[in-house]
Amino acid sequence: MKIQFNTDKNIEGHDRLETYFSAELEKNLVRFQDKVTRFEVHLGDENSSKFGVDDKRCMIEARPAKLQPIAVTAHADTIEKAFFLASDKIKKALSTAFEKQKVH
Repeated sequence: MKIQFNTDKNIEGHDRLETYFSAELEKNLVRFQDKVTRFEVHLGDENSSKFGVDDKRCMIEARPAKLQPIAVTAHADTIEKAFFLASDKIKKALSTAFEKQKVH
């Protein structure tokens, strides 16, 4: 399971964040490791240095084998919160997609 990280120019600590979030994503989504070829995580601050409510964004895209890509987005007041919200969303979306695949 490959994890690719992308950040915008407003996010600092890219290497530290990538290491931490990769470990968390692998831990939370270990049951999908044989079914998903790649995850892409996009982190951003939508209004740069200005203060804003829920202006941090995390988009996670999963590339399941033999299925279309699945993407989710979450907004929060910190990058960490946005990441964990998106992580929960992608876990639910993948579970649903693979359960539907079993039925058909």
